[in-house]
Amino acid sequence: MDSAVAAEVNHGPFSGLRVLDISQGIAGPYCAQMLWQHGAEVVKVEPPAGDWGRHVGTVAGAHSALSTAYNAGKRGVCLDARHPAGREALRRLADSADVLIQNFRPGVAARMGVGYQDLAPEAPGLVYVSISGYGEDGPYANAPASDSVMQADSGLMYANQDEAGVPRRIGVLMADIATALYAAQAAMAALYRQARTGMGGHVQLSLFQACAALQANDILAYGMAGARRAGPVSAPNGVFDTADGRLSVLALNNDQFARLCRALERPEWLLDPAYADNAGRMERREELHRELAAQLATRPSSHWTERLTREDVLHARVRDYDDLASHAQAAHVGLLQTLVQPGVGNLPYAPLPGLAQRRPLAASPAIGQHSREVLGDWGWSPPEIQALLAAGALVQGCAQKEPR
Repeated sequence: MDSAVAAEVNHGPFSGLRVLDISQGIAGPYCAQMLWQHGAEVVKVEPPAGDWGRHVGTVAGAHSALSTAYNAGKRGVCLDARHPAGREALRRLADSADVLIQNFRPGVAARMGVGYQDLAPEAPGLVYVSISGYGEDGPYANAPASDSVMQADSGLMYANQDEAGVPRRIGVLMADIATALYAAQAAMAALYRQARTGMGGHVQLSLFQACAALQANDILAYGMAGARRAGPVSAPNGVFDTADGRLSVLALNNDQFARLCRALERPEWLLDPAYADNAGRMERREELHRELAAQLATRPSSHWTERLTREDVLHARVRDYDDLASHAQAAHVGLLQTLVQPGVGNLPYAPLPGLAQRRPLAASPAIGQHSREVLGDWGWSPPEIQALLAAGALVQGCAQKEPR
C-alpha cells in the first residue's frame, strides 16, 4: 500500500468495509468515493482502456478533473474482463467485497459473471448497488443516458428555463451527482440493515428516478398550479451589476423589503402603496429592478455589501471559484482541502459536509496502479498474481510521478 495511505489511522464509521467499485463515469464512482470518505476501503476496477471518465472534460496527463474528483483515495486494479481469467478474477474480488457498485446498462454485469443473482446466493450479506439510466427493465431500460440527456428527459431543463421559456441545461453535472448522493444514501441504509441482521440486498436506482426525486417540490407545485411559475417568486429578486462586480439581492417578504429600503435609503419605496406587499412588487417588478440596478451600479460591491449586511438584507457577491477559495467563511470551516495529484499538481477539493472526522485526502489512482498490491491483500498468492499478469488478464500500472 502507498506509504501515505498505510500510515493513515482510519477511524471512519466504515473503517474495515471493503467496497468494489466497477462503475465508470460519475454516479457510481462518486457513490463509492463518498463511502471512502466515511472510512471504507475502495478498490476501483478498470479495463485496460480505463474508466471513460478519464478522457472527458478538463484533462491533464492521465487524469481528468472528473476522474480525479470522484476516484480520490481509491486503489486501482486493472482487469481485462474479456479474458476468462480476468472474469474469474473479477468474480473472486466480488466474492470478497462487502459492497459492490456498478452502473452498466442492464444485463452487462451479469454477462461479466458479477450480476446480483450471480453473487447473492453465496454472499447473502453483500450490498449490491446497481445504477442505471432508466431502470433495470421497461421500455427505456436499454436507452443510452447521460447527464445532458437526463436533464432534458426528466424535466430539469424545463425547470431551469429562462423567462422567455427557453429550456437550459444546469451548468453542473446535476443528474449524475444527485444520483450518486441518492445511491450513497440507499447504500448506507442497506449497510445499516446488514449490520443489524447480517443480510445485504440489491439497491437499484436510476438517473431518471433520482432527477424526479430531486424535483419533488417543483413537480408537486406544477400539479397544484397546472403550470410552471416562471422566474423568481418575489421582488426584488435578481443579480445586479455594481461598479466593480455583481450582487444577488432579494427580499422574500415585507420585513425584508423594509430592510432593503433602509439599506438603500429609499423611504419612498416604503410609502408607495404599489410596493405594500409582494404581489404588488411582483406586478411592478421590472420598474423596481430598473431602479435598483441603476442605484447599485453607482458604487462598488464592498460599499453595498457593508450597507446590506448592516440591515441584514439577503444578498451575496456572485463569486467565481477563486473568490470562493478566498471567502472568509471558507477558511473558517476548511471548505476546501488540498488534493496532491501526482502528474497534475495541488488541487482544491471540496470534501463531504457533515463528516465527524475528515479522512486525509489521497490521490486518484492511475489505471491498475495497485493491481498486485490489492490482489495480494485480498488473498491471491504471488504465483496466482504472476499467472494473471502473464496471461494479460491483469495489468499492473506504473506508479504516478510526483508533480514538479
